[in-house]
Amino acid sequence: MEITGLISALVIGLVIGGLGRLVVPGRQHLSMVMTLLVGVAAALLGTFAASVLGVSDTSGPDWLEMALQVGLAGVGVTTLARSRTRQFR
Repeated sequence: MEITGLISALVIGLVIGGLGRLVVPGRQHLSMVMTLLVGVAAALLGTFAASVLGVSDTSGPDWLEMALQVGLAGVGVTTLARSRTRQFR
């Protein structure tokens, strides 16, 4: 993988993770690094799911793919936030 691909994956992961945190109500106690990791994982899984469903190759923006990615990021943020609050109680 080239450095530009790595940088773009990190930027996209940060955006997807941030949007995932926005769709989850309440405050989440996650670091920026955890948000980035959740975003990268959600972007990869969302892209894979969209290609399996056949909605990844459209003539314009892939809104369904982005919705899948943000939804998966929301699930990941919720799961991590709940598991981290249980550890500290």
